[in-house]
Amino acid sequence: MRRTDPEGHGSVRHGPPPPGDGLPLLPELTAVLAAAADRADAQPVGGAPALLEAACGYWTRRGLPGVPDQVAAAPGAPALLTAVTAALAGDGGAVLVPRPCAAWWAPYARLLGRPVFHVPTPAESGGVPDPYALLETVRRVRAEGGDPRLLVLSVADDPIATVAPPELLHETVEAAAAEGLHLVSDETWRDTVHDPHETVLLSPAEMWPDRVTVVTDLAGALLPPGWPAAVARFPATEDGRHLRARVLDLLTALGARIATPVAVAAGYVLDEPPPVTERRAATVRLHARLAAAAHTAVVAAGALARPPRAGRHLYADLGPLRAPLAGRGVADAQELEDLLTDRLGTSAPGGHRFGDDLGALRVRLATGPLLGGTDAERAECLTSPAPLELPQVQRALTSLRSVFDDLGDDAQRWEQPR
Repeated sequence: MRRTDPEGHGSVRHGPPPPGDGLPLLPELTAVLAAAADRADAQPVGGAPALLEAACGYWTRRGLPGVPDQVAAAPGAPALLTAVTAALAGDGGAVLVPRPCAAWWAPYARLLGRPVFHVPTPAESGGVPDPYALLETVRRVRAEGGDPRLLVLSVADDPIATVAPPELLHETVEAAAAEGLHLVSDETWRDTVHDPHETVLLSPAEMWPDRVTVVTDLAGALLPPGWPAAVARFPATEDGRHLRARVLDLLTALGARIATPVAVAAGYVLDEPPPVTERRAATVRLHARLAAAAHTAVVAAGALARPPRAGRHLYADLGPLRAPLAGRGVADAQELEDLLTDRLGTSAPGGHRFGDDLGALRVRLATGPLLGGTDAERAECLTSPAPLELPQVQRALTSLRSVFDDLGDDAQRWEQPR
């Protein structure tokens, strides 16, 4: 992650990577990749039949049935989103995204020269715009001569780590439908929901199947980020078929093909054999515990944060600590990022990297660094019945508490006497 321009904190062009799980690779997965390592070719553009069949099975098990002619694969979700954006908004259309949103969404639209408009999210969750704010943004953009065509959203989101409730999602989808927008649903984090028995996660494609393209980056819960692979599911309509064909043309122009060994590994995890589902469940349980502990530490110091419900991160608002932070020379998100990255010894990207206001004192905190510094320590966290009691986790949590408690103590000293 590259720091923004120190002179005035200019436009952010290099966002942070998604938070990784910090764990050693699944042995069965490495064996699958190793068995295909002598295959030096790449997949055909859009993916070979075996990979597309596996993607269809994955989505069918989640209530989104489809056929291979409705699916495309690429080396990572950014390539797919770039192609979809170019296909739908490449001749002057505008792109709408929530505020805040995943750091990688907006840069690809800007790369294509397309305007990006951020829409506020409601108080209870991120990832999905407030429906009334969406309607007002569309009205304003059109009044200024713009042409909004595409809305990108995520029910289980990065950076806030929440899951949008179905009633909110339904209202937002209805608003988007009324305005004729096409939706891209980034479902990279849907398999990282901390408590799937208590959290209802619906895809917009279940509500409005004719106008929603689903994109899933397998780095969310299935593959390591260094093995880039992602799949997209297009609407089963004539327009959906034309969109897929155009996306394949653009992927061809980009040379966006998955290396065959990685594609074989992707097909394996999309089939969800027991080793994959068991590891995924254990990983989600572990990071849910870490996120809850980190949330407790942050809130106890006086910061604000929504309880994390998915992913491997949380989003903290240090606005209540603005006065003591100013005493440390921190007045915006970039300076807060610098301070916390230095104090924590790990990346703490500021909210400006996710489309939030630079002046807002917000950061994303990942849970992966709490697992320890070696593969052995991280593997121990995965198998321990009480990972929060392990020495390496306790040290990491103590360090986190110390940093935030120090800021909280500063805040108390800054309070005016009654």
